[in-house]
Order: sequence, then structure tokens, then C-alpha cells
Amino acid sequence: MGTGGRAIFRSKAPLRISFAGGGTDVSPYPEEKGGAVLNCTIDKFAYATLSVRDGAAGTTRVHSLDYNLSASYDRPEDLVYDGELDLVKAALKVLRPSGNGGSDAELELFLHSDAPPGTGLGSSSTMCVALVGAFQHYLKEPWTDYEVAELAYRIEREELGIRGGRQDQYAAAFGGFNFMEFHGRSTVVNPLRIHPDVLNELAYRLLLCYTGTSHYSNDIIERQQASYAQKRPDTVEALDATRRLAVAMKNELLRGRIDEMGRLLDEGWQLKKQFTEGISNPRIDAFYSAARAAGALGGKLVGAGGGGYILLFCDFERRANVAKAVAAAGGRVVDFALEPGGLRSWIVRPSGETVPAGAPGRVAAAPTGG
Repeated sequence: MGTGGRAIFRSKAPLRISFAGGGTDVSPYPEEKGGAVLNCTIDKFAYATLSVRDGAAGTTRVHSLDYNLSASYDRPEDLVYDGELDLVKAALKVLRPSGNGGSDAELELFLHSDAPPGTGLGSSSTMCVALVGAFQHYLKEPWTDYEVAELAYRIEREELGIRGGRQDQYAAAFGGFNFMEFHGRSTVVNPLRIHPDVLNELAYRLLLCYTGTSHYSNDIIERQQASYAQKRPDTVEALDATRRLAVAMKNELLRGRIDEMGRLLDEGWQLKKQFTEGISNPRIDAFYSAARAAGALGGKLVGAGGGGYILLFCDFERRANVAKAVAAAGGRVVDFALEPGGLRSWIVRPSGETVPAGAPGRVAAAPTGG
């Protein structure tokens, strides 16, 4: 993609790992009882490049490296949800300007991610946040991190109709280690000030492993929502306990009681499997059992369930043994580091000069509703 005669807006947003509370951010639970999630972002990203040429025909071209797809859309009527690049189409419907001559601009999008969809790291929501960040720079909108996250939520959950919670969009927008509280459409993000020594030890004790299978979270979440709506006791009690566990894990982490993380991760995984059927399966159970036998103190799938990545917490002397057991079980250990930053955007001038992102909206404002 060349720079001649074009303004280029780039953005990247970090993927996340969820430690506790996932599922309590999925409606209607937070509207009725309030949800709580503990998560942090990692040094794996979703990237979006928006190239704009004013005065050209209003065509939008999209290139997705993850899906090895390219497409062109000349008119709003071309943005039909048909299973191909639907997330991008939804973002274009919500974000593409129609006034001030914006509809006459030629847009070109290039998208790629460090982790493909279906792995449990929130890659779809993170890509949506990256898209919002690129358009924010283009449109010069003073959106706060809260507004960016809510806009990404609107695109994915309301416009496109993909089921899920709110933690992924907020993690990608804010970045870092956060304790998030969900009360209906109002969200509060509490950045945690964890001692660097505690973070270093935690990062050393964690293993992120790809199980070799992907998942489709929409079906699992739909079943979870139905089970909760029917007030099935096992589902309701598991979600209530999961919310309490997120608070307990946050407190233990702030106290520096690292070993408790392993026990609580295992407790959370046992609770998660009670949300609905399909969260685990024989392959995942065997994978987790092998890791535990080799020395993992606890762990959990980091997404809705069914496959993707599993996060393991290990005794420091047995971490290498756990990694070997994971490989023997058909998994793959993925190197990662904790990432303190959230959404970042910048501009590349036609000359190739890179302009730092002093963009509006990169400062978190007070918590707001959706």
C-alpha cells in the first residue's frame, strides 16, 4: 500500500488474557446482579491501517491477512452480512462518514492480528477497537477510552449481533492490568497498581498454550444466556461465585500472594464449566489434566470455552515440565509478555513521515454508560 497522495492512519490494540470473572460481563447478568472481571493485556496485537484518498470515488477496499481475503464495496448496499468480513462491514456502517464529503473519499483497509479469531484472546473485539482507533484519527473525534470501547461494543454486539460481554473491548481500549465492574450499560475500569516484582513473578509463573483447536463463542454464550434466563440453579450459582472469585483474586494479587492465583484459577475453571454445556470437552479435559499432573497449580481457557488458548499457572520449579507436557499433549506454548498500554494510533504522511499520536481520546475520562 503506497503513501503517494494518501493520508494513512494506523492503529494497534492489545489482546487480553482473562484471569477471573469472564461470563459475568455477558447480559443479562450484569444488568441484574453486576459483573466483575480481572484481566490484563499482552504483547499480541490487532492492527488496522486506514488509507484515505479524498476526491476519489467512494469505494472501500478491504484486505484481511488473517482470512486471506480482499473485497471492495462501492455502495452502502454492498455491506451485506454474509459471513465474509462481516465485522469490517459492521464497522464501516457505523464509522464511515457520510457528511462533509467523507462519502466521496476512497478508503483502503489492511487488517491483521497476532492471533486469529476463535482462540479466546478477544481478537475479534480487539480488531474492532483497532478499527475504531484508525477511524477516530481520520475523523478527528475526541472519543475517550470509555467511548471507544462502547463504540466497538455497539459495532460487534448490537450492529452485527455477535453475542458476548464487554471485557474484551475495554481491555483493548485501556490496556494494562484492570479490575472491571459492569452494572448494566455502565462500566468502571479500575487500573491496578501492582508492584513490579509481583508482576515479574506472575509473568514467570504463567504459561499461555494453544490447545490446537479453535472455538465459536457465539453458540456457547447463547447457551449460557439461555441457561441464566431460565434461572438454572447451577448456572446462576456458578456465575455468582465467579463474580466473587474475581474480587478475591484481585485482592490476593494486590497483596502479592502469588501462589493463591493458581488455586483460584483452578477454582474459576471448575465454576466456568458449570455455566453451560460445551465449555470443555474430552480433549480439553485431557490437556488440562496432563498440565496439572506435570506441575500446573491451576489454569483455565481464556475465552468462552470449547478450545483456543489455555492459561496455566505453574510452580516455578516445574514450569519447564509443564511446557513439555503441553507439547506432548499436542499443544504449543506461546511466548508473551504483559502489556501495559492500550489502543495506540498514529498518522503516516504522504511523504512517509510518521506523526506521533497526540490524538483526541487517548486520555481515559470518568466512567460513563453506553
